[in-house]
Amino acid sequence: MTWPWRIAFSLLAAGAAYGVELHGSVRLLHSRVPAVRSGRDYSGVVVWLDPAGPAPPPPARPGLLTMEQKGKRFVPHVLAAEVGSTVRFPNLDPIFHSAFSNFSGQIFEFGLYPPGASRDVTFSRPGVVRIFCNIHPAMSAVIVVLKEPWFAVSGQSGAFAIHDVSPGDYRLHLFHERATRETLDQLERRVQVSGQTMTLPPLDISETGYLESPHKNKYGHDYPPVTDEGGAYPAGRK
Repeated sequence: MTWPWRIAFSLLAAGAAYGVELHGSVRLLHSRVPAVRSGRDYSGVVVWLDPAGPAPPPPARPGLLTMEQKGKRFVPHVLAAEVGSTVRFPNLDPIFHSAFSNFSGQIFEFGLYPPGASRDVTFSRPGVVRIFCNIHPAMSAVIVVLKEPWFAVSGQSGAFAIHDVSPGDYRLHLFHERATRETLDQLERRVQVSGQTMTLPPLDISETGYLESPHKNKYGHDYPPVTDEGGAYPAGRK
């Protein structure tokens, strides 16, 4: 479905921005996650633009990003990066970790590395990279690698902002790890970008149809029983 959005904009002070500031918000519906159902957390939705026609070449913005391993979690849980970016994975826990990805996107595995150590990966092609720890099955994260620099990740309130967008016609895309491919395809929109600031209509993303399935370790096997590492953590960090 194609839905042209021609949206009124307001001018900022001259020279305040080099491109268009594109603002919007998302809401997650029909979720089984308590924080989402209560409306307290709409974070982790990646929103990006692809040119739908001729557009000025975008400035390359690959950089160095960080995804921490802390409290037996990847932080942030969802990250967006431009092709060519490097993501650093520091281990801030008092235990070993072993991050890996064997899904489509980019395959890598670090092996065991100790507290205080760090490993880097440079992402050379676009795709959705799903990341796990080979020791702790509950740890997971997603990196969405994009070929264009116009993207954002929604915050807890669902708000997002894409900065410095060149004027022109675009296709708006979304990724949410608990939405089906069909749901996300139906949310694609054509957006005509102009002016200096724009606000998109709110976007509702249904989690209906999402089925969570256990993942395997990096060898394709089931995880062994989880050992008790509680002694390695101060109170309240487990």
